[in-house]
Amino acid sequence: MHVLVRGAGVAGLTLAHELLEQGAKVTVFDLLPDSSGSASWLAGGMLAPWCERESAEEPVLTLGRLAADWWENALPGHVVRNGTLVVAPPRDAGELGRFAAHTSGFEEIASERIAALEPDLDGRFRRGLFFAGEAHLDPRRALLALRKKLGARGVAFLCGGKEPAGADRIADCTGIASAAPALRGVRGEMLVLETPDISLSRPVRLLHPRIPVYIVPRDGNRFMVGATMIESEDNGPVTARSMMELLNAAYGLHPAFAEAKIVETGVGVRPAYVDNLPRVTRTAEGVSVNGLYRHGFLLSPAMAQEAAAMILQEKRQYA
Repeated sequence: MHVLVRGAGVAGLTLAHELLEQGAKVTVFDLLPDSSGSASWLAGGMLAPWCERESAEEPVLTLGRLAADWWENALPGHVVRNGTLVVAPPRDAGELGRFAAHTSGFEEIASERIAALEPDLDGRFRRGLFFAGEAHLDPRRALLALRKKLGARGVAFLCGGKEPAGADRIADCTGIASAAPALRGVRGEMLVLETPDISLSRPVRLLHPRIPVYIVPRDGNRFMVGATMIESEDNGPVTARSMMELLNAAYGLHPAFAEAKIVETGVGVRPAYVDNLPRVTRTAEGVSVNGLYRHGFLLSPAMAQEAAAMILQEKRQYA
């Protein structure tokens, strides 16, 4: 069976990989020559199903547990299994209790353990939550590596112009650009800071009653700080208010971020359904995979497996 996958973001590439593993011929078509125009390019890359359960439904935890193993099998060496650290300033210490009440899979830790996990945070927080089973990856490295792997194994990547014809099934993974009904856009803003004065080994979530943020370490003394969740499909530049909130959060984690260089800002519009859960649905052409919201790298493996099964079962049914 020949499957055309529309969209080269994380949903499209994970589905292409799953289909290829099960023997299908795959072509990936996107309007852009690479994945840098997708919301996936601006993702945090946190494989954190227990933390995400704080504000998400149970399927995010159930399906997200598969993610770290899937990514490690697909791209050995890309997954960092150092867990997630959750902290709050003393004035917002009550947020830790609220977060803990909605999650599981954590250990309550005191300042000494926080310092052992992240020495640069020594003395800054009295209490925290440590989710040892969580992981993270660099989304850009992962997208580029997955694309390279697929290309080396015969997947054709086409961009721009007219969509190629002749596929047996089409999988629409175009996110917010899709015509999927009931889909809405949620604007997410992020920035990247660079400083040699701080070292982190894992994502750190800083809780705040209004805008909780996360800070994820990257190579080259860089840190991704994100992300807002604004009910808007505006993909214009980062607003002054969001910039101040994100910078204040980084400073709240460690004052040395005040001297960091702002090397990048970005805005992505993430596709979401009313329940903020992804869906795989049948279409006249094949299937649609959409609504990954803020859980792209976490839930795309499970969605890819579901979509691939749906497509290939059709083949067996009608063969």
